[in-house]
Amino acid sequence: MVTKMTEGATESAPIPEEMTFDVVVLGSGLAGSVTGAILAKHGARVLLVDATAHPRFAVGESMTPQLVEWIHILSERHDIPELKSLSSVQASTRDIGPTFGTKAHFGFIKHEVGQEPDPRAATQLALPKIFHQNSHMHRQDSDSFMFHVAIKYGCTPRQNWRASEVDFDDDGVTVTGRSAAPNAQPERYRAKYLVDASGFRSPLADKFDLREKPARFKHHSRSMFTHYVGIKRFDDVSGHPKDLRPPADWHTGTLHHMIERGWFWIIPFDNHEKSRNPLCSVGLTVDERTYPKPKDLTPEQEFQLWLDKYPAVKRQFDGATRVREWVSTDRLQYSSKQTIGDRWCLMSHAAGFIDALYSRGLSNTFEVVDALTSRLLVALKDGDFSAERFEYVERLEQGLLQYNDELVNSSFIAFSHFRLWNAVFRVWGSFITPGTMRLTRARLNHARDGRKEHFEELEQVPYPGLWWPQSDSFKRILDTTAEACEKYEAGAITGDEAADIIFETLRDSPIVNPVFGWKDEKQRFIYPSVPTMARFLFWASVQAPSEMNDVGREFLLGIVKAGSKVRKLL
Repeated sequence: MVTKMTEGATESAPIPEEMTFDVVVLGSGLAGSVTGAILAKHGARVLLVDATAHPRFAVGESMTPQLVEWIHILSERHDIPELKSLSSVQASTRDIGPTFGTKAHFGFIKHEVGQEPDPRAATQLALPKIFHQNSHMHRQDSDSFMFHVAIKYGCTPRQNWRASEVDFDDDGVTVTGRSAAPNAQPERYRAKYLVDASGFRSPLADKFDLREKPARFKHHSRSMFTHYVGIKRFDDVSGHPKDLRPPADWHTGTLHHMIERGWFWIIPFDNHEKSRNPLCSVGLTVDERTYPKPKDLTPEQEFQLWLDKYPAVKRQFDGATRVREWVSTDRLQYSSKQTIGDRWCLMSHAAGFIDALYSRGLSNTFEVVDALTSRLLVALKDGDFSAERFEYVERLEQGLLQYNDELVNSSFIAFSHFRLWNAVFRVWGSFITPGTMRLTRARLNHARDGRKEHFEELEQVPYPGLWWPQSDSFKRILDTTAEACEKYEAGAITGDEAADIIFETLRDSPIVNPVFGWKDEKQRFIYPSVPTMARFLFWASVQAPSEMNDVGREFLLGIVKAGSKVRKLL
């Protein structure tokens, strides 16, 4: 049960009307700006504040099919067409600028210290084009764009303004802070509700002592990251024969170099002909228990030592130049014992974080934005801002973190054993498509008849936060995977025995898509063509068990019933 937490407001002079709002949003990244834009579009008075200013550097650049669908859902549910400028590399290039990369796949290749990588120790999932062409988002530009969209719809901005106090009473919240300008005096704003989208350094988390210490998650990692120019294509430096390479060039997607309990990321922005952005996002994430953060090295020095261990990765950096200062973290994982209270929400990355593996951050964020704003708009009409009204948001935020923790922890364990990794890869990848289809189905049905119930039905699930949240079978597969990997980590079984358990579970499960090749251990590269997608949709809508059949059949019916105008939305 979420408990009420309030603080008495400091007695002082009344706050003038021009400094009184319906909602204050802390943080003007994508979470805060999209939230603000939605609320303002519906007539709410929104103050959007941030301790820094746009444009600014941010990571979290790799998109997913689920994220694309949430972008479309929010755009169409709230009539904000500008959101669709984020939905594909084509739209972003056209509407924002030629700084976005394309993302045709998730690619993974295993490396051993001092050795050349085996091309057979690689997996790749190419994204079905029916779910749009994902992008590598240049966050400096995407975030600034949405910040200005929020202002266009009526948000009042305060950049370079840091909140120092938040005080709650029965009627609302008072936010006190000041500008970064010299000699700036404290200012107070009043609102009915507070959304904290400020990330790790959350004023709400500090005020109410919400952080769990230590974080409750199984997974452990730290990270270092920056942007480079001049990164070479892995396709050009791997030395692998063409017949052993994946069908999609490594450079056309998000490349994960897997190492023992860690991974490098390579996210290029210059990988299609219309891009004019020479940058490449680069990072390394490792288990800080296995690799403690050195106290006598700069991040640059430490990263170079990592490159020296992996010759093929190092070749990508020959002649490349870093263009931003390194960001080097301690343990990335943090969690909160509560994310919702009376008149406040600790949103997404303010609530907790796992790891950038699988690029789930923005998809999770936009799902939370959808759940929160749909309830907050009603609360602004009837005045009920109790935590009970937002109870689903609490379950969603905690579930998104819990299930991602299970998957990422299993993956880090599996990085040391390729066959086990190949099995975990399939547990993740095989349920992206049905998880996305349920969102597409709701969107098409809404486009056909305008009924908001199609979106509300997405929340009527037993496992909020799971990427196919209505499937008992998928939940059991994920639980089995986590258990097998943890037994391998503890030395109770071998890597092959753990892999056997997962592969057998996948082969025996009637809900696992047999068309793409997920049940075939030897098929390491999953590349669904248009004919393959057609065969999959037939299987999902006609031959599959009811869990999958309901999704597949209604997805097809949604396309048929929608008519030609709505089919273009695909």
